[in-house]
Amino acid sequence: MLQADFTQRVRACERRLYRVARSMLPRECDCEDAVQEALLRAWDRLDTLREEKYFETWLMRILINQCRTFYRRRPPVPAQLTEDIPGPDGGDAALLDALAAMPQKSRVTLELHYIEGYSVAETARILRLPEGTVKWRLSRGRAQLKQILSGREERV
Repeated sequence: MLQADFTQRVRACERRLYRVARSMLPRECDCEDAVQEALLRAWDRLDTLREEKYFETWLMRILINQCRTFYRRRPPVPAQLTEDIPGPDGGDAALLDALAAMPQKSRVTLELHYIEGYSVAETARILRLPEGTVKWRLSRGRAQLKQILSGREERV
């Protein structure tokens, strides 16, 4: 793959990369750093890409690993510091808040499948999980999301 092809494919999925990083890391600066580091690693390890049709899945996997590394290196941010950080453009604020309140495993699985539009098989490849586990996480995540949202409606 040539540099121009790499750049074109990265630009096509740039927003997805950032949104996934944002769902895993509380600090915006860490998200930006994780995406940049993932892109550098991908370029350096381009020879490990077996099939070009899986480029986005391969790149997303690198990003997720990088986000996990950033999360391990830096302590979590207290909740009051992350409240002022804006969410993605558009969308339901209550839904975004509910997603933010979910455990990371459920949140990332739901985001990859429902928000980013990856199939169950693609989500399984990205997360390196069996498809059955992804289906289970999606089912459990939907139930958690429903519970969080119904709890908020009662408080209003």
